[in-house]
Amino acid sequence: MNLRLLALAALIACTAGPAPVVRAGATQSLPPDSVYHVEASLAAASGQALEWRALRGKPRVVAMFYASCRAVCPMIVESARAVQRSLSEAERGRVGFVLISMDPRRDNPAALAKLQTERHLDPASWLLLQPGERDVRALAAVLGVRYRELADGEFNHTTTLVLLDAEGRVLARTENVGAAGDKAFSDAVRAAATGRQAP
Repeated sequence: MNLRLLALAALIACTAGPAPVVRAGATQSLPPDSVYHVEASLAAASGQALEWRALRGKPRVVAMFYASCRAVCPMIVESARAVQRSLSEAERGRVGFVLISMDPRRDNPAALAKLQTERHLDPASWLLLQPGERDVRALAAVLGVRYRELADGEFNHTTTLVLLDAEGRVLARTENVGAAGDKAFSDAVRAAATGRQAP
């Protein structure tokens, strides 16, 4: 296990909750700074089970949210949709969009499928995912998302969009969500879609 992967595991171990499983042998062909070194099991809104590293293969815009949120989570979703709308049709086909729940007890596949329909998020380009409860903290750590569950079942959390390349390396991130959006982040997504360097 190289030093970058050891540092990643140490970062996750410093967060609350159980440590994720990180097996170098299963992901040895990944770059050392890939978030896909973390092993996590997820269920999609379709009910399909998949592993976190199965998202490898194309650039992805990833955010964490929870479906019952009525404050900033809708803004996170709309900001990601705005990024998608800023792309050409060809570019849209090369980038995936992923929403990972931080509330897996309530956000089962049926709840996620309902939200996907309500928000008109095309399953061809959008994945809404329920992680296992032990995997939420690990995924938040590697994505740089900070959150805290409150006594009333709501969450305090950062409003973060993360751009991953096809190998799971973080290319860009933004916490600027809302109507104005973040042009630099959108430009980075476009560059990832076309294989160019961001300006």
